[in-house]
Amino acid sequence: MAQHTPALPPLLFTGVRTPGGGPGDLLVADGRIAAYDPARPAAGLTTVDAGGALALPSPVDAHVHPDKTTWGGPWLSREPAGSLRDLIEGDLRARSEIAAPVAERAGALMDNAVVRGTRAWRAHVDVSPVHGLTGVHGVRAAADARAGLLDVQIVAFPQLGLVSRPGTAELLEQALSEGADVLGGIDPLGVDGDLDGQLDFLFDVAVRRQVPLDIHLHDRGPKGLRQVREIARRTVAAGLYGRVALGHVFCLAEADPAELAGTGGLLAEAGIALTTCALGADPVLPTGALAGHGVLVAAGSDGVRDAWSPFGDGDMIARAHLLAYRTDARTDAELDACYDVVAQGGAALLGLPASRLAVGDPADFVLVAAASTAQAVVDRPLPLMVVRAGRVIARDGRLV
Repeated sequence: MAQHTPALPPLLFTGVRTPGGGPGDLLVADGRIAAYDPARPAAGLTTVDAGGALALPSPVDAHVHPDKTTWGGPWLSREPAGSLRDLIEGDLRARSEIAAPVAERAGALMDNAVVRGTRAWRAHVDVSPVHGLTGVHGVRAAADARAGLLDVQIVAFPQLGLVSRPGTAELLEQALSEGADVLGGIDPLGVDGDLDGQLDFLFDVAVRRQVPLDIHLHDRGPKGLRQVREIARRTVAAGLYGRVALGHVFCLAEADPAELAGTGGLLAEAGIALTTCALGADPVLPTGALAGHGVLVAAGSDGVRDAWSPFGDGDMIARAHLLAYRTDARTDAELDACYDVVAQGGAALLGLPASRLAVGDPADFVLVAAASTAQAVVDRPLPLMVVRAGRVIARDGRLV
């Protein structure tokens, strides 16, 4: 949602390192990176000393569940779980005992993400007869309160099932009129046991309401690959190129090279993007190989301090580190590519203009204590400054 931003004086960041370059000056005007001519300084110019810090494009969290988080609240002890169903049912029990409203918990996590440099979220929010639209309304309220700090797309997500949970389909459509931007799905076979039933609904609504789709796919092996291929087929048939994303996609993470190449080609042809979260023991998508097949890959936090896991903090620079660690990145080029997934992959998935620190790009960047992108991925530094739309909005972990 576009926000009106008052005119701001131009800022000149001095002593800035950029990836591949030495110290220099970076001019921001009207919310964008501007060309700088020292002989003709802009009127009203304010100077900010970057002290040799490295400027990096702001990262994007393309897959997060803020309605579930306990961030900022009391410690939650988790139950053992041996399956996806165990996790879902444990989450239901735990959330019934959390007193703090969604807007408070989600807002606290948003603030933490912002001071760590995150530019935007795609937030998956549970919608079901059990939860109603409480999560959608709460996350939207928290996001609206932080307009200008964090862009938030809300996915109406049927965590408990869609076809298998009567009343959910109607609520999902209602959510699209009450704060949600994207329609979500989950394992048509593994959760609903009805591939055509779930996909018929999702694609009908996506075309009729002109909204993107974002589907969780945990199913592995041939069952998972069958669903990926059918989603790709339907995406092409519906003319939804660039409007469909799949999250987790463990079946592709475990696919052999021939399966990966064949399915990757179908995904690229359909313009389907993928998200990976580099979690625990879960398989991680081979981002480099998929990029080679022309598939857009982004990354996300997934659950943060919720009933599913005690881990996570919404820090996407740290997530680039986890992605690099899990994919055995070693060279500078491999480490740089992991940051590119987190920053550019996420921006492209959310339909945001790229921020690459080039003249004309949005002035959305972080300043960190590192000599290179590769070092920043390994060191996971807290941003010294976070710049959003040309404004310094955070310093040393605090909003300003």
